[in-house]
Amino acid sequence: MVAAMVLAAAGGQRYGGPKALLQVNGAYLIDHALTAVRSAACDPVIVILGSEPARVRAEAALDGVQVVENAHWRGGAGSSVRAGLEALSGLADVAAAVLLLVETPGVSAEAVRRVAEGAGEATLRAATYSGRRGYPVAVGRGHWTGMSVLASSDVGARAYLTAHSDLVVPVECADIADGTEYDLPVAS
Repeated sequence: MVAAMVLAAAGGQRYGGPKALLQVNGAYLIDHALTAVRSAACDPVIVILGSEPARVRAEAALDGVQVVENAHWRGGAGSSVRAGLEALSGLADVAAAVLLLVETPGVSAEAVRRVAEGAGEATLRAATYSGRRGYPVAVGRGHWTGMSVLASSDVGARAYLTAHSDLVVPVECADIADGTEYDLPVAS
């Protein structure tokens, strides 16, 4: 079974609220991410919240997902990766997880499916966009402990992927998705 982990804890101070609730093309970023992983048939789906979790729960469509609140979200993406992997580690039937940043609304279900296809315990794959590594990333259970150890501050999964770059299988997705990460306010 391949799970999905949506990293949606960021505060988004430049936006006036949590990044999860930034609207792009009339929908919240969290809704774009959840549509992609749900349509790709990832199960279970875990969402990591941090900034204003009660507001995100009230405004976003989180039905059917497991919400993990990361009390240490101000420490960066690394703490969210650790919180998500810890939640997944208790699910024995999950062999791999697809990690997706909430601020990548151009990632399609097709890209999630392509990266997750055939994922197992040894999987380590990353979407690429014209050769540039991005999200989603598929991480097999065999890598979760090491990724948790290296996930720190704002680098999240990147430190592990860099340290094990010889194992990361690139999966080109530019033909089916846009991996742009929205770090600045965008028009809705």
